Amino acid sequence: MTSHGQTPTANAMRRALKRARDGVALDVTEAAVLLQARGEDLVDLTASAARVRDAGLAAAGRPGVITYSKSVFLPLTRLCRDKCHYCTFVTVPGKLRREGHGMYMSMDEVLDIARRGAELGCKEALITLGDKPEDRWPEARAWLEAEGYDDTLAYVRAVAIRILEETGLLPHLNPGVLSWTDFQRLKPVAPSMGMMLETTAERLWSEPGGPHHGSPDKEPAVRLRVLEDAGRSNVPFTSGLLIGIGETYEERAESLFALRRVQRAYHGIQELIIQNFRAKPDTAMRGMPDAELDDLVATVAVARHIMGPSGCLQAPPNLVDAEYARLIGAGIDDWGGVSPLTPDHVNPERPWPHIDELADKSAAAGFELRERLAVYPEFVRRGEPWLDPRVLPHVQALADPDTGLARTDVRPEGLPWQEPDEGFTPMGRTDLHRTIDTEGRSADRRDDFDEVYGDWQELRERAAPGMAPQRVDSDVREALGQAADDPTGLTDEQALALLHADGPALDALCRTADDVRRDAVGDEVTYIVTRNINFTNVCYTGCRFCAFAQRRTDADAFTLSLEQVADRAQQAWDVGAVEVCMQGGIHPDLPGTAYFDIARAVKERVPGIHVHAFSPMEVVNGATRTGMSIREWLTAAKEAGLDSIPGTAAEILDDEVRWILTKGKLPTATWVEVVKTAHEVGLGSTSTMMYGHVDQPRHWLGHLRLLADIQRSAQEKGVPGFSEFVTLPFIHTNAPVYLAGIARPGPTARENRAVTAMARLLLHPWIPNIQTSWVKLGTEGAAEMLRSGANDLGGTLMEETISRMAGSSYGSYRSIKDLVAIAEAAGRPARPRTTRYGEVPPERVEAAHASDGHLPDLLPVV
Repeated sequence: MTSHGQTPTANAMRRALKRARDGVALDVTEAAVLLQARGEDLVDLTASAARVRDAGLAAAGRPGVITYSKSVFLPLTRLCRDKCHYCTFVTVPGKLRREGHGMYMSMDEVLDIARRGAELGCKEALITLGDKPEDRWPEARAWLEAEGYDDTLAYVRAVAIRILEETGLLPHLNPGVLSWTDFQRLKPVAPSMGMMLETTAERLWSEPGGPHHGSPDKEPAVRLRVLEDAGRSNVPFTSGLLIGIGETYEERAESLFALRRVQRAYHGIQELIIQNFRAKPDTAMRGMPDAELDDLVATVAVARHIMGPSGCLQAPPNLVDAEYARLIGAGIDDWGGVSPLTPDHVNPERPWPHIDELADKSAAAGFELRERLAVYPEFVRRGEPWLDPRVLPHVQALADPDTGLARTDVRPEGLPWQEPDEGFTPMGRTDLHRTIDTEGRSADRRDDFDEVYGDWQELRERAAPGMAPQRVDSDVREALGQAADDPTGLTDEQALALLHADGPALDALCRTADDVRRDAVGDEVTYIVTRNINFTNVCYTGCRFCAFAQRRTDADAFTLSLEQVADRAQQAWDVGAVEVCMQGGIHPDLPGTAYFDIARAVKERVPGIHVHAFSPMEVVNGATRTGMSIREWLTAAKEAGLDSIPGTAAEILDDEVRWILTKGKLPTATWVEVVKTAHEVGLGSTSTMMYGHVDQPRHWLGHLRLLADIQRSAQEKGVPGFSEFVTLPFIHTNAPVYLAGIARPGPTARENRAVTAMARLLLHPWIPNIQTSWVKLGTEGAAEMLRSGANDLGGTLMEETISRMAGSSYGSYRSIKDLVAIAEAAGRPARPRTTRYGEVPPERVEAAHASDGHLPDLLPVV
């Protein structure tokens, strides 16, 4: 039932219909009016919606085609922690036992249905289940523990792999609410996933008696976050609305616009399902009337106008009493999954139509019925990064390469689910670490600039509010006094005042920070003889600030072999290095164990060198690809030779900023989890902050406060924490977010001084070492930061590709003499250090001075 509210006037309806006919973008008010179209008005609305749909099908290369997926429905578990008042799918453990069922379908039960489906020509395995049943039901937890699974999603992952390997069906996963990390776990085993938004009307969830009251996973904000995380993770995703559960027309319109906003931002919603409520016996909503057919038809038509010609719209054919022509006329282009074998377990009283009947009804309306796969043809043709290399062969075996639709001449057959074979095959511009300084990059942007980062206009609109500066009313003099007396007592208001300081106040701030530095670590400026090794720059994460990442086919793309990585580590050791710092892009072909192989290869070649490697993003990538927990993966990496991790991939630890800067990187909470876990397993880390893009001082303050809290926690536990904090000024020149006109051109000189000084004060006494970046600031800039609270210059690097690809003009290495000269320019002595700021063995010091800490020109380039 829909709460109708005020009936629109005839004039309002005429205006809205005309705008729809003319193809003018609708707003929420107009959409709410059109949702109430009936009679001739509804005929007018559906006619214009159908024209929009037809234009989209023609543009997609399949005019006059309506699709469906031949599937089997696998209700993996009917237990759930939610209590939706209209649901008959969910049950309780006692009822399952009485009916002779387990808490979950067994693997044998799943595979039996999947095999029979494959014999009938089905190509999709629709895996549906309740949300996190183990959180509510001890019986579910006991079943998982007995079968050896940590949680329900671990079982979902295992089931999907077995289906791929033993039947060839393509899993489409509907496990409910997922986190960003969950998507990383499941993407390698399924080409598509889904979750109905249902509604954004929060009152239906928050108010007692509402259909979603008491269901934590039905909070609209939570479900919208899932849709966004799916887009960030490049997962083809199905969503939609459930209409007639008590929402108003305005709320329904708002729900459609929320879906459009997500689609504009990420282009990852492969279809929208418009599903009409059907009352069911034995539910709290059994007395509510069903959603009317006119209501469904109007909603489909309005959804078509809002989502546009490229949107894919589905209405379940088993819920409309054979009124197929009206739905086709309203603008759908898909019938969804139809099974010749299994019932619709969510609506068991409504059997699927026969496929022949569906084809006949579609033909009567002028459409040809064609079979698609679980993943829509647009995503099949897009390929990377939407399809993981481990499921790509399974999709390609069933897909028509020209159309992306299902091949009708094949039956699914099981294929191995395995890591790609390419792995560490060297390819591309492997000399980029040298030639970036002499030849530069091939182009200022990657070839897929307009697609890989999402919708730039939507991003501009989203970024604008966060970039607006805030007025600061706190007294700078009072704040300076507090900083000088006791920096640990600075309030947030005082800290913000100091972050905005300029002129004489800024000079006083930097002097104070320098005094604190002197008391904390003395006058010596430290540096480390190290080599950066970037083992690949192939990456599809979509970080909008990154000019390093390339597609595998781009001219500047490269991947090193394990031997090349070990050779570079050996070269570094020969010229006095005590550390190698290794990071790379999130290459889709590298297995999760590749990081272990890299660490092991270096340690086998150079046992004495410190392996400082793998950002938190790489850690999550490795853990999710291997199916290991973050703790298990870090422990295994340590056993393979990893000694510490860089605290990169932090950027700004505020998701308001992160989701502007990056499309698919890990959220703040996951970064914190990785770093804390690394500390707990005995792996120290650095910490970083990249600033000067779409951020403001309030974001810097929150970031620094969070780092101080993490370090305080590590010290209380007696585990390694952060060895240093590294300031990373944003290099804008080739950064996509700058080229798109969204970010500002890096921080000002004032901001660099203020950030360095405030890092010293706000992290005191927890993180004693503050590092400045000569790569990003140059010699004079780095010397100025040494006078503003910094005490460390970082490394000789020997090679540096990331900042140089972004447009830094300060080269790829500095000799020891260069670093000592920077310290002398600040009036300070210099000394070498180890990764954890210890004394360097004399043998290493001698080797480093003999080479001046960099690779001689005669050394072979590998």
